[in-house]
Formats: sequence, structure tokens, C-alpha cells
Amino acid sequence: MIRFITAGTRRRQEEEVGASAVDGGGRGLPEVEGSHPSDLRLVHQRQPFLALPLLPTDGTYPNTLVIANCEVVKPRTAAAEHISVFDEESQSPYVKKIKTIIHPGEVNRIRELPQNSNIVATHTDSPEVLIWDVDAQPDCGDDLGAAESHPNLILTGHQSNAEYALAMCNYEALVLSGGRDNLVVLWCIRDHVSSLANTTSLGVPVGSPSCMQSMNASEDKISDSPTVAPRSVFHGHKDTVEDVQFCHFSPQEFCSVGDDSCLILWDARAGRSPALKVEKAHDGDINCVDWSPHDENFILTGSADSSVKMFDRRNLTSGGAGSSLHTFRHHKAAWSPDKSSVFGSAGEDNLINIWDYEKVGASYEHFMRTPTAPPGLFFQHAGHRDKVVDFHWNATEPWTIASVSDDCARVNGGGTLQVWRMSDLIHRHEDEVLAELEMFQDQIFCCSHKN
Repeated sequence: MIRFITAGTRRRQEEEVGASAVDGGGRGLPEVEGSHPSDLRLVHQRQPFLALPLLPTDGTYPNTLVIANCEVVKPRTAAAEHISVFDEESQSPYVKKIKTIIHPGEVNRIRELPQNSNIVATHTDSPEVLIWDVDAQPDCGDDLGAAESHPNLILTGHQSNAEYALAMCNYEALVLSGGRDNLVVLWCIRDHVSSLANTTSLGVPVGSPSCMQSMNASEDKISDSPTVAPRSVFHGHKDTVEDVQFCHFSPQEFCSVGDDSCLILWDARAGRSPALKVEKAHDGDINCVDWSPHDENFILTGSADSSVKMFDRRNLTSGGAGSSLHTFRHHKAAWSPDKSSVFGSAGEDNLINIWDYEKVGASYEHFMRTPTAPPGLFFQHAGHRDKVVDFHWNATEPWTIASVSDDCARVNGGGTLQVWRMSDLIHRHEDEVLAELEMFQDQIFCCSHKN
């Protein structure tokens, strides 16, 4: 069972262009239609394959966070029973909604705290970052007239709207944000715990019961939405910061990208100035960045110039123009948790591409046997009917992806969530796959003859 959180919003003021997401594996499973063209974050993770309509975005339904479980079929399992009940215009029966939270303002970005998936951060059209304990929040159900829910914490520090750039650290209760004020801002959620309880709470992990009790100490504190001031504010960008990402190997290191076409690496131990600033990393606004979870030296960026670039920070010099290790045309991208050289990308052509940078070069044609395909591309998911605005790899269910498209004009004012997984025959070693296919060649030929 996969648990996930989606965001429904009445409107979307700005559209991402060019390469808009990077994530470092597909045949579509069920999809989910509806009204969530914004952001998606998988929270727990086990298994489904589906499509699901979400909520209307024409103003008849409030801005919401929806927590749901999703049933996923096992690999190599025939999905006839799933297909037989599939309806593009209604919610998949394999998605079970658990809770609805009324969000104050449209939801532009959601990120979960890796140490406790009940704690999520959201960006809306305001300078603040909102922190939610989705387990403790009351369920607003289907009451369209319900009052807005109160966030458990409000992180302050931005001087202007911070709408998209948002990240949470793998190791500590740290939150990172960027905004229109050109700033990168860092908070620690535990700073609020220390202000509510005695000093012993400082050493309590955010995921522990005593820490959650401190965060939700009383109804008054929840209703008042207590605020947390930033640990540090970092100056270096000359235009809007579009995305931020922590290094997976150090809570003190992170990177940011923005509309000034710069990629900046930061080290909180070295002060508030950039540790390394790459000018003109792209020829346009940089919409997204992702730091490899397998190798601390590799960073992906996606830009409005319709390219994804892979950088090796050992080859970068501060103040110099960006010299990428590889350039992949189209989309934004994100690293796969399943193989260190694989990442996915998505964009406005309705496709999600899966790349393997190890296949770039001499062995490429042998690997792909498709000379016209871009080097390194070995799979495309074409199940969405409009631009893909976000996607995420499932960290625990191998080669499984959840993706969201903005189908407002096609599905009665909503968006579509799809959970899907490519066949293992695509990503396994070629010799191993050929050996398996040879074992079943009689059955394959028989099916082909009948068709």
C-alpha cells in the first residue's frame, strides 16, 4: 500500500516552461483524474497502479491537502481486474482517501520530512512556509464550507512570496526555502520545540511521540499557528530562487537555482555566502535542481531552455560559466533511488523520459537499437494527456513513479495523478532479459501468431 498526499488548488497563476522537474523508472497503471495540477509527494510507500480524478479547480472546491492510500499491483502480475474497472472520468477504486485538510491558499509545493512522513511543509502564494502534522490535523471530509485548517507551525523569514523552492533534510529537522526575494532561507523545526518545552526536548528526534506532543502542545497553540524564525538567510542569487535541494550526504550542504540562470552550492558551516556559484549554468531560467542520492558530486538541473544538465561539482569553478558533464534535451529531472546512473525527466510535451547516463557514448546504439533516440534515453511514459507538472520516484517500491499532469481543460477542471511502473524487462541487463525471453519464446510466438 502506498500512502500519498496530493494538493488541490483553485487556480494556477504561473506555468512552468521548458524543463521543469528532475528526479533521479513504464507502462501506466491506474491514473487519477481531477483537480490537482500542482504538486505530489509520496509519503509511506508500498504498491498500486492507477489513474484518479482529483478535485475541481473552478473555485467550487477549496484549496486542499488530500491524504490517501493507493493499492499497487505486484510486478509481473496481470492487471486485467484493474483495467476492467478503470474509468478515466472517475476516481480509481484502488485509491482510498483518508483525510482532507483545507489549505489557506493554493498549494504550489509539498515536501515531507524524511524522518517522519506525517510532517509536511507547503508553499503557497505568501512569504511563509507552512508546517503540517497531517496525522494530528482534523479531517474536513467533503464539507465544502469548512473553515480553513490551521498549520501546526509557520516558518517566517522571507521578505517576499516564496512559492516553489522547498526542501527538507534527510538527517535533521531542517527546512530550506527560496523565493522572489532572491533569498535562500534555512529553518530547524526543533527550534519551535525548544520554545514550548524544557531543554530536554532539544535532543528529541522530530519523529518521536514526545516531540509531536510538544509541537501540538495545546489547542490554543495549534489555532495560533506559532511561528519559527530562520536559522540562517543566504544571499547570492540576483533573481527569484526557483528550487533548492539538500545534499544527501551532509545536512550542512545544499544547492539552489533560479531565474538568474545560476547554480549555487552552499555550506552552512562556511557562512552565508555561496561556497561555489556557477554563472550561466543554462541559457534560461533554471526551474529545478536535484542532488544525486548515490554520489555527492553529481547534480541535475532543468531549465526553461528545454535542457537537463548533469554537473560534476569537482569540475566546477566559482564565478565561471557552467560546464556540464552531459546535456539532455527537454524536461526537468530527478534521480532514481534504484540505480545510480538513472534519472527521470518531465515537461510540457506530456512525456516522462527515463535516462541512463552510463548509456551515453559508444555503447548507446547497442543498448537502445534505436539510432534516432537521444543518447541515454531508454524509456518514455506517454500516459498523460497534458503537461506533466511534477513526479516522484517511490523510494521503497523499485522502479515505481507517481506523476501529476495539468489536465484542467480536458477533465472538467482538474488534473491527473498516475502511479505506474515500467516492466523489469526494460531496465534489467540485456543478456539476462534475452535469456528469460528465450525460455518463453514458444509462448511468445504463439501469442504473436494468434494476434
